[in-house]
Amino acid sequence: MADLLHIEASPRKQRSASLETAHAFIDAFRLSRPRASIETLDVWSTRFPEFDGEALDAKHAGLSGTPLTERQQAAWDQIHALARPLHEAGILLLSVPLWNFSIPYKLKHFIDVVSQKDVLFSFDPDIGFGGLLKGKRAVVVYARGLDYGKHSSTPADSFDFQQPYVEAWLRFIGVEDIASIVVEKTLFGPQVDSDAREEARRQAAMLARAL
Repeated sequence: MADLLHIEASPRKQRSASLETAHAFIDAFRLSRPRASIETLDVWSTRFPEFDGEALDAKHAGLSGTPLTERQQAAWDQIHALARPLHEAGILLLSVPLWNFSIPYKLKHFIDVVSQKDVLFSFDPDIGFGGLLKGKRAVVVYARGLDYGKHSSTPADSFDFQQPYVEAWLRFIGVEDIASIVVEKTLFGPQVDSDAREEARRQAAMLARAL
């Protein structure tokens, strides 16, 4: 069980602005909480099950109240195991680059697999949906190649499906306490965006110390 779960969504590693900022958060978090445990889920080095076949049949069996077959249960147990770190961590840290106006497909794969009824959310016909991760905090680092702010000189702000999607998902699964750090203009590398990266690292460290 971890105090902090870091979900890495960038494959760039040493060149990644989102990871650089997330590591600044983690470093400050460790200094302020030396006994805290930290785990990392790298979506690029984790093999996620395909959500088809037995998993899809298990989902529909569960929705209809039909008992699962042995193979369906095995597929569903795998999904529960994949989601378990989200339940166990007190703080979720996500480092997310913007890809094609949204999020990397590996992160989307993870979200699609674990976002299931009785895994990350509940459903009652009389009440509706309910997130199962209530009471947790999330910190999300967003990296973007261009300026996607509301006062951008380009129409990029209308293409931002990154932050709205991630935060809608977090709220859907019950996480309401969400802090965001945005580092922009990273398209040309750290030599050009050094000021933006430095400011993001500063914000990350301040946020980690304040938690």
